[in-house]
Amino acid sequence: MVMEQGLSSRSRLILTGLGALLASAAVSSITGIYLGSVREVLALIPGLLVLLPSAIHMRGSIAGVFASRLSSSMHLGEFSIDFEEGSVLGDNIRASFMITVLTAFALGIFAYMTSRVFGYPVIGVTDLVLISVTSGVVAGLVVTGITLVVSLASYRYGLDLDMIAAPTVTTFGDIVTLPILVLSAVSVMLLSPWARLVLGAVVVATAVVVVVYTRRRPEGIGPIVRENLLLLIPLSVLGTLAGLIYSLNLDRLVALAVFLVLIPPFMGGLGSIGGILGSRLSTGMHTGELNPSFLPERGVVHHFIISYLYTLILLPLLALIAHGAAMLMGLSSPGLGVLVTISLAAGLVVMTLVNGVAYVTASLSFRYGLDPDNFGIPIVTSLIDLIGAAALVAVIDLLL
Repeated sequence: MVMEQGLSSRSRLILTGLGALLASAAVSSITGIYLGSVREVLALIPGLLVLLPSAIHMRGSIAGVFASRLSSSMHLGEFSIDFEEGSVLGDNIRASFMITVLTAFALGIFAYMTSRVFGYPVIGVTDLVLISVTSGVVAGLVVTGITLVVSLASYRYGLDLDMIAAPTVTTFGDIVTLPILVLSAVSVMLLSPWARLVLGAVVVATAVVVVVYTRRRPEGIGPIVRENLLLLIPLSVLGTLAGLIYSLNLDRLVALAVFLVLIPPFMGGLGSIGGILGSRLSTGMHTGELNPSFLPERGVVHHFIISYLYTLILLPLLALIAHGAAMLMGLSSPGLGVLVTISLAAGLVVMTLVNGVAYVTASLSFRYGLDPDNFGIPIVTSLIDLIGAAALVAVIDLLL
Protein backbone atom coordinates (compact mmCIF):
# COMPACT_ATOMS: atom_id res chain seq x y z
CA MET A 1 0.00 0.00 0.00
CA VAL A 2 2.82 2.39 0.89
CA MET A 3 4.64 1.48 -2.32
CA GLU A 4 1.50 2.15 -4.36
CA GLN A 5 1.07 5.55 -2.71
CA GLY A 6 4.72 6.35 -3.44
CA LEU A 7 4.36 5.41 -7.08
CA SER A 8 1.12 7.36 -7.33
CA SER A 9 2.75 10.44 -5.81
CA ARG A 10 5.75 10.13 -8.13
CA SER A 11 3.49 9.72 -11.15
CA ARG A 12 1.56 12.85 -10.18
CA LEU A 13 4.82 14.81 -9.96
CA ILE A 14 5.93 13.60 -13.40
CA LEU A 15 2.54 14.37 -14.95
CA THR A 16 2.47 17.79 -13.28
CA GLY A 17 5.83 18.63 -14.83
CA LEU A 18 4.80 17.21 -18.22
CA GLY A 19 1.56 19.18 -18.19
CA ALA A 20 3.43 22.39 -17.43
CA LEU A 21 5.97 21.63 -20.18
CA LEU A 22 3.31 20.92 -22.79
CA ALA A 23 1.44 24.09 -21.91
CA SER A 24 4.65 26.09 -22.05
CA ALA A 25 5.54 24.51 -25.41
CA ALA A 26 2.32 25.73 -26.95
CA VAL A 27 2.74 29.22 -25.51
CA SER A 28 6.47 29.55 -26.25
CA SER A 29 5.83 28.70 -29.89
CA ILE A 30 4.14 32.10 -30.10
CA THR A 31 7.54 33.61 -29.28
CA GLY A 32 9.10 31.68 -32.14
CA ILE A 33 6.43 32.86 -34.55
CA TYR A 34 7.08 36.43 -33.42
CA LEU A 35 10.84 36.01 -33.91
CA GLY A 36 10.24 34.74 -37.44
CA SER A 37 8.09 37.79 -38.16
CA VAL A 38 10.71 40.35 -37.01
CA ARG A 39 13.71 38.90 -38.83
CA GLU A 40 14.12 42.19 -40.74
CA VAL A 41 14.48 44.13 -37.46
CA LEU A 42 17.25 41.77 -36.35
CA ALA A 43 19.13 42.54 -39.55
CA LEU A 44 18.56 46.32 -39.32
CA ILE A 45 19.77 46.72 -35.70
CA PRO A 46 23.24 45.09 -35.59
CA GLY A 47 24.00 43.51 -32.24
CA LEU A 48 20.38 42.92 -31.24
CA LEU A 49 20.52 39.20 -32.02
CA VAL A 50 23.75 38.93 -30.01
CA LEU A 51 21.90 40.42 -27.02
CA LEU A 52 18.71 38.40 -27.49
CA PRO A 53 19.60 34.93 -26.06
CA SER A 54 21.31 36.32 -22.97
CA ALA A 55 18.46 38.79 -22.33
CA ILE A 56 15.87 36.01 -22.49
CA HIS A 57 18.08 33.66 -20.48
CA MET A 58 18.72 36.18 -17.70
CA ARG A 59 15.05 36.95 -17.43
CA GLY A 60 14.24 33.25 -17.01
CA SER A 61 17.20 32.65 -14.68
CA ILE A 62 16.35 35.49 -12.31
CA ALA A 63 12.69 34.49 -12.15
CA GLY A 64 13.65 30.81 -11.91
CA VAL A 65 16.00 31.44 -8.97
CA PHE A 66 13.29 33.56 -7.34
CA ALA A 67 10.77 30.71 -7.66
CA SER A 68 13.31 28.04 -6.63
CA ARG A 69 14.22 29.92 -3.45
CA LEU A 70 10.55 30.33 -2.58
CA SER A 71 9.94 26.63 -3.26
CA SER A 72 12.76 25.58 -0.93
CA SER A 73 11.41 27.92 1.77
CA MET A 74 7.97 26.29 1.37
CA HIS A 75 9.44 22.79 1.75
CA LEU A 76 11.38 23.93 4.83
CA GLY A 77 8.34 25.63 6.38
CA GLU A 78 9.90 29.12 6.29
CA PHE A 79 7.58 30.72 3.72
CA SER A 80 4.89 33.24 4.62
CA ILE A 81 2.89 35.79 2.62
CA ASP A 82 4.79 38.81 3.93
CA PHE A 83 6.15 41.55 1.66
CA GLU A 84 8.08 43.46 4.33
CA GLU A 85 11.86 43.76 4.16
CA GLY A 86 13.39 40.96 6.19
CA SER A 87 10.82 38.38 5.08
CA VAL A 88 11.66 35.60 2.62
CA LEU A 89 9.14 36.87 0.07
CA GLY A 90 9.87 40.57 0.49
CA ASP A 91 13.65 40.20 0.32
CA ASN A 92 13.51 37.99 -2.77
CA ILE A 93 11.23 40.39 -4.65
CA ARG A 94 13.53 43.36 -3.93
CA ALA A 95 16.64 41.33 -4.71
CA SER A 96 15.17 40.23 -8.06
CA PHE A 97 14.75 43.86 -9.11
CA MET A 98 18.31 44.77 -8.08
CA ILE A 99 19.72 41.79 -9.94
CA THR A 100 17.68 42.64 -13.04
CA VAL A 101 19.07 46.18 -13.29
CA LEU A 102 22.70 45.18 -12.78
CA THR A 103 22.67 42.12 -15.05
CA ALA A 104 20.89 44.02 -17.83
CA PHE A 105 23.53 46.76 -17.59
CA ALA A 106 26.31 44.18 -17.86
CA LEU A 107 24.56 42.36 -20.72
CA GLY A 108 24.53 45.46 -22.89
CA ILE A 109 28.27 45.94 -22.38
CA PHE A 110 29.07 42.26 -22.98
CA ALA A 111 27.00 42.13 -26.17
CA TYR A 112 28.81 45.19 -27.50
CA MET A 113 32.27 43.92 -26.57
CA THR A 114 31.62 40.42 -27.95
CA SER A 115 30.45 41.85 -31.27
CA ARG A 116 33.48 44.11 -31.56
CA VAL A 117 35.98 41.41 -30.60
CA PHE A 118 34.63 39.02 -33.25
CA GLY A 119 34.25 41.74 -35.86
CA TYR A 120 30.45 41.62 -36.02
CA PRO A 121 28.66 44.92 -36.83
CA VAL A 122 27.04 46.52 -33.78
CA ILE A 123 25.31 49.74 -32.71
CA GLY A 124 26.86 52.02 -30.06
CA VAL A 125 27.48 50.75 -26.56
CA THR A 126 25.23 53.43 -24.99
CA ASP A 127 22.35 52.41 -27.25
CA LEU A 128 22.82 48.70 -26.56
CA VAL A 129 23.01 49.21 -22.78
CA LEU A 130 19.92 51.44 -22.89
CA ILE A 131 17.99 48.82 -24.86
CA SER A 132 19.11 46.07 -22.50
CA VAL A 133 18.23 47.88 -19.26
CA THR A 134 14.91 49.29 -20.52
CA SER A 135 13.69 45.94 -21.81
CA GLY A 136 15.11 44.10 -18.80
CA VAL A 137 13.34 46.25 -16.21
CA VAL A 138 9.98 46.26 -18.00
CA ALA A 139 10.07 42.53 -18.73
CA GLY A 140 11.40 41.86 -15.23
CA LEU A 141 8.46 43.57 -13.55
CA VAL A 142 6.01 41.57 -15.65
CA VAL A 143 7.71 38.18 -15.19
CA THR A 144 8.32 38.72 -11.47
CA GLY A 145 4.61 39.44 -11.09
CA ILE A 146 3.75 36.23 -12.95
CA THR A 147 6.23 34.24 -10.85
CA LEU A 148 4.71 35.67 -7.69
CA VAL A 149 1.19 34.67 -8.75
CA VAL A 150 2.33 31.13 -9.62
CA SER A 151 4.21 30.81 -6.30
CA LEU A 152 1.30 32.03 -4.20
CA ALA A 153 -1.13 29.77 -6.08
CA SER A 154 1.17 26.78 -5.47
CA TYR A 155 1.37 27.67 -1.79
CA ARG A 156 -2.38 28.11 -1.54
CA TYR A 157 -3.34 24.87 -3.32
CA GLY A 158 -0.49 22.66 -2.10
CA LEU A 159 1.19 22.15 -5.49
CA ASP A 160 4.89 21.36 -5.89
CA LEU A 161 6.39 24.64 -7.09
CA ASP A 162 9.53 22.83 -8.30
CA MET A 163 7.53 21.06 -11.03
CA ILE A 164 5.63 24.05 -12.40
CA ALA A 165 7.76 27.13 -11.73
CA ALA A 166 10.58 26.55 -14.23
CA PRO A 167 8.33 25.82 -17.25
CA THR A 168 5.98 28.66 -16.38
CA VAL A 169 8.51 31.42 -15.70
CA THR A 170 10.86 30.50 -18.56
CA THR A 171 7.94 30.40 -20.99
CA PHE A 172 6.56 33.73 -19.89
CA GLY A 173 10.12 35.06 -19.76
CA ASP A 174 10.47 34.16 -23.45
CA ILE A 175 7.08 35.43 -24.55
CA VAL A 176 7.38 38.70 -22.61
CA THR A 177 11.07 39.49 -23.06
CA LEU A 178 11.35 39.07 -26.84
CA PRO A 179 8.65 41.54 -27.94
CA ILE A 180 9.63 44.00 -25.20
CA LEU A 181 13.27 43.76 -26.34
CA VAL A 182 12.34 44.39 -29.98
CA LEU A 183 9.98 47.26 -29.12
CA SER A 184 12.59 48.79 -26.79
CA ALA A 185 15.24 48.54 -29.52
CA VAL A 186 13.04 50.20 -32.14
CA SER A 187 11.95 52.92 -29.69
CA VAL A 188 15.51 53.70 -28.58
CA MET A 189 16.84 53.87 -32.12
CA LEU A 190 14.07 56.32 -33.09
CA LEU A 191 15.18 58.77 -30.36
CA SER A 192 17.59 61.61 -31.10
CA PRO A 193 21.25 61.05 -30.17
CA TRP A 194 20.99 63.60 -27.34
CA ALA A 195 17.91 61.90 -25.87
CA ARG A 196 19.68 58.53 -25.96
CA LEU A 197 22.71 60.05 -24.23
CA VAL A 198 20.57 61.58 -21.44
CA LEU A 199 18.69 58.31 -20.89
CA GLY A 200 22.00 56.46 -20.86
CA ALA A 201 23.16 58.72 -18.03
CA VAL A 202 19.94 57.94 -16.14
CA VAL A 203 20.60 54.22 -16.55
CA VAL A 204 24.13 54.59 -15.18
CA ALA A 205 22.81 56.58 -12.20
CA THR A 206 20.17 53.92 -11.53
CA ALA A 207 22.82 51.18 -11.53
CA VAL A 208 24.93 53.17 -9.05
CA VAL A 209 21.92 53.65 -6.73
CA VAL A 210 21.18 49.91 -6.85
CA VAL A 211 24.79 49.07 -5.95
CA VAL A 212 24.77 51.50 -3.01
CA TYR A 213 21.40 50.22 -1.75
CA THR A 214 22.60 46.61 -1.92
CA ARG A 215 25.84 47.35 -0.07
CA ARG A 216 23.83 48.91 2.77
CA ARG A 217 21.80 45.72 3.23
CA PRO A 218 24.34 43.26 4.72
CA GLU A 219 21.59 40.79 5.64
CA GLY A 220 18.68 39.45 3.59
CA ILE A 221 18.81 41.30 0.27
CA GLY A 222 22.57 41.91 0.13
CA PRO A 223 23.72 38.27 0.18
CA ILE A 224 21.07 37.22 -2.36
CA VAL A 225 22.13 39.94 -4.81
CA ARG A 226 25.86 39.37 -4.39
CA GLU A 227 25.66 35.58 -4.68
CA ASN A 228 23.53 35.80 -7.80
CA LEU A 229 25.59 38.52 -9.49
CA LEU A 230 28.85 36.63 -8.94
CA LEU A 231 27.31 33.86 -11.03
CA LEU A 232 24.94 35.59 -13.44
CA ILE A 233 27.29 38.25 -14.77
CA PRO A 234 30.04 35.79 -15.83
CA LEU A 235 27.37 33.49 -17.27
CA SER A 236 26.11 36.41 -19.36
CA VAL A 237 29.17 35.91 -21.55
CA LEU A 238 27.85 32.45 -22.54
CA GLY A 239 24.56 33.97 -23.61
CA THR A 240 26.24 36.60 -25.78
CA LEU A 241 28.38 33.89 -27.39
CA ALA A 242 25.18 31.98 -28.17
CA GLY A 243 23.78 35.13 -29.75
CA LEU A 244 26.97 35.53 -31.75
CA ILE A 245 26.60 31.99 -33.11
CA TYR A 246 23.10 32.81 -34.36
CA SER A 247 24.25 36.19 -35.70
CA LEU A 248 27.09 34.65 -37.72
CA ASN A 249 24.54 32.23 -39.23
CA LEU A 250 21.79 34.84 -39.65
CA ASP A 251 21.69 34.64 -43.44
CA ARG A 252 21.09 30.89 -43.34
CA LEU A 253 18.52 31.19 -40.55
CA VAL A 254 16.63 33.82 -42.54
CA ALA A 255 16.80 31.66 -45.68
CA LEU A 256 15.34 28.71 -43.71
CA ALA A 257 13.20 30.90 -41.47
CA VAL A 258 11.46 27.94 -39.82
CA PHE A 259 14.55 27.71 -37.59
CA LEU A 260 13.93 31.24 -36.29
CA VAL A 261 10.45 30.00 -35.36
CA LEU A 262 11.95 26.91 -33.68
CA ILE A 263 14.78 28.57 -31.71
CA PRO A 264 12.76 30.21 -28.86
CA PRO A 265 10.58 27.17 -28.00
CA PHE A 266 13.56 24.83 -28.49
CA MET A 267 15.70 26.81 -26.03
CA GLY A 268 12.76 27.52 -23.74
CA GLY A 269 11.67 23.88 -23.65
CA LEU A 270 15.13 22.57 -22.84
CA GLY A 271 15.57 25.39 -20.32
CA SER A 272 12.32 24.39 -18.62
CA ILE A 273 13.38 20.73 -18.42
CA GLY A 274 16.78 21.76 -17.07
CA GLY A 275 15.08 24.14 -14.63
CA ILE A 276 12.85 21.37 -13.28
CA LEU A 277 15.90 19.12 -12.86
CA GLY A 278 17.96 21.80 -11.11
CA SER A 279 15.11 22.79 -8.84
CA ARG A 280 14.33 19.18 -7.85
CA LEU A 281 17.98 18.43 -7.13
CA SER A 282 18.25 21.58 -5.02
CA THR A 283 15.11 20.81 -3.03
CA GLY A 284 16.20 17.18 -2.55
CA MET A 285 19.52 18.26 -1.08
CA HIS A 286 17.90 20.89 1.13
CA THR A 287 15.48 18.33 2.56
CA GLY A 288 18.07 15.54 2.87
CA GLU A 289 16.38 13.24 0.35
CA LEU A 290 19.43 13.42 -1.95
CA ASN A 291 23.10 13.31 -0.97
CA PRO A 292 25.82 15.31 -2.78
CA SER A 293 27.89 12.17 -3.38
CA PHE A 294 30.62 11.84 -6.03
CA LEU A 295 28.51 9.47 -8.14
CA PRO A 296 24.77 10.11 -8.61
CA GLU A 297 22.64 7.84 -6.48
CA ARG A 298 19.47 6.08 -7.58
CA GLY A 299 17.15 9.00 -6.80
CA VAL A 300 19.25 11.35 -8.95
CA VAL A 301 19.31 8.90 -11.87
CA HIS A 302 15.53 8.81 -11.66
CA HIS A 303 15.48 12.58 -12.25
CA PHE A 304 17.85 12.14 -15.22
CA ILE A 305 15.50 9.59 -16.80
CA ILE A 306 12.55 11.94 -16.38
CA SER A 307 14.52 14.69 -18.13
CA TYR A 308 15.16 12.42 -21.13
CA LEU A 309 11.50 11.39 -21.16
CA TYR A 310 10.39 15.01 -21.24
CA THR A 311 12.88 15.71 -24.06
CA LEU A 312 11.63 12.82 -26.20
CA ILE A 313 8.04 13.97 -25.82
CA LEU A 314 8.52 17.73 -26.07
CA LEU A 315 10.98 18.34 -28.92
CA PRO A 316 9.11 16.50 -31.73
CA LEU A 317 6.02 18.47 -30.71
CA LEU A 318 7.93 21.76 -30.90
CA ALA A 319 9.22 20.85 -34.36
CA LEU A 320 5.69 20.02 -35.50
CA ILE A 321 4.36 23.35 -34.25
CA ALA A 322 7.25 25.27 -35.83
CA HIS A 323 6.74 23.52 -39.19
CA GLY A 324 3.01 24.20 -39.15
CA ALA A 325 3.54 27.86 -38.25
CA ALA A 326 6.15 28.24 -40.99
CA MET A 327 3.78 26.79 -43.57
CA LEU A 328 1.00 29.19 -42.52
CA MET A 329 3.40 32.16 -42.64
CA GLY A 330 4.88 31.16 -45.98
CA LEU A 331 8.35 30.60 -44.51
CA SER A 332 10.79 28.04 -45.89
CA SER A 333 11.30 24.68 -44.13
CA PRO A 334 13.42 21.60 -44.89
CA GLY A 335 10.39 19.39 -44.19
CA LEU A 336 8.74 18.03 -41.06
CA GLY A 337 10.80 14.83 -40.84
CA VAL A 338 14.11 16.65 -41.15
CA LEU A 339 13.01 19.32 -38.69
CA VAL A 340 11.98 16.72 -36.09
CA THR A 341 15.29 14.88 -36.54
CA ILE A 342 17.33 18.08 -36.13
CA SER A 343 15.37 19.20 -33.07
CA LEU A 344 15.53 15.81 -31.34
CA ALA A 345 19.20 15.10 -32.13
CA ALA A 346 20.37 18.51 -30.91
CA GLY A 347 18.09 18.32 -27.86
CA LEU A 348 19.35 14.92 -26.71
CA VAL A 349 22.97 16.07 -26.99
CA VAL A 350 22.20 19.15 -24.91
CA MET A 351 20.21 17.25 -22.27
CA THR A 352 22.99 14.68 -21.80
CA LEU A 353 25.40 17.49 -20.91
CA VAL A 354 22.80 19.29 -18.81
CA ASN A 355 22.13 16.24 -16.60
CA GLY A 356 25.79 16.05 -15.65
CA VAL A 357 26.26 19.77 -15.14
CA ALA A 358 23.06 20.12 -13.08
CA TYR A 359 24.14 17.39 -10.68
CA VAL A 360 27.73 18.60 -10.33
CA THR A 361 26.55 22.18 -9.76
CA ALA A 362 23.98 21.23 -7.11
CA SER A 363 26.39 18.86 -5.35
CA LEU A 364 29.37 21.21 -5.23
CA SER A 365 27.36 24.28 -4.21
CA PHE A 366 25.60 22.36 -1.42
CA ARG A 367 28.82 20.69 -0.26
CA TYR A 368 30.63 24.04 0.04
CA GLY A 369 27.85 25.75 1.95
CA LEU A 370 26.34 27.70 -0.95
CA ASP A 371 22.67 27.73 -1.85
CA PRO A 372 22.09 25.43 -4.87
CA ASP A 373 18.91 27.39 -5.61
CA ASN A 374 21.12 30.30 -6.67
CA PHE A 375 23.38 28.20 -8.88
CA GLY A 376 21.47 25.33 -10.49
CA ILE A 377 19.03 27.11 -12.81
CA PRO A 378 21.38 29.91 -14.00
CA ILE A 379 24.23 27.52 -14.82
CA VAL A 380 21.98 24.97 -16.50
CA THR A 381 20.10 27.50 -18.61
CA SER A 382 23.32 29.33 -19.56
CA LEU A 383 24.80 26.06 -20.71
CA ILE A 384 21.65 25.34 -22.70
CA ASP A 385 21.92 28.74 -24.41
CA LEU A 386 25.47 28.17 -25.61
CA ILE A 387 25.52 24.39 -26.17
CA GLY A 388 22.00 24.51 -27.59
CA ALA A 389 22.97 27.15 -30.16
CA ALA A 390 26.14 25.27 -31.11
CA ALA A 391 24.39 21.89 -31.28
CA LEU A 392 21.45 23.22 -33.30
CA VAL A 393 23.66 25.00 -35.84
CA ALA A 394 26.01 21.98 -36.04
CA VAL A 395 23.16 19.52 -36.67
CA ILE A 396 21.67 21.87 -39.28
CA ASP A 397 25.03 22.00 -41.06
CA LEU A 398 25.39 18.22 -40.79
CA LEU A 399 21.96 17.31 -42.15
CA LEU A 400 21.47 20.15 -44.62
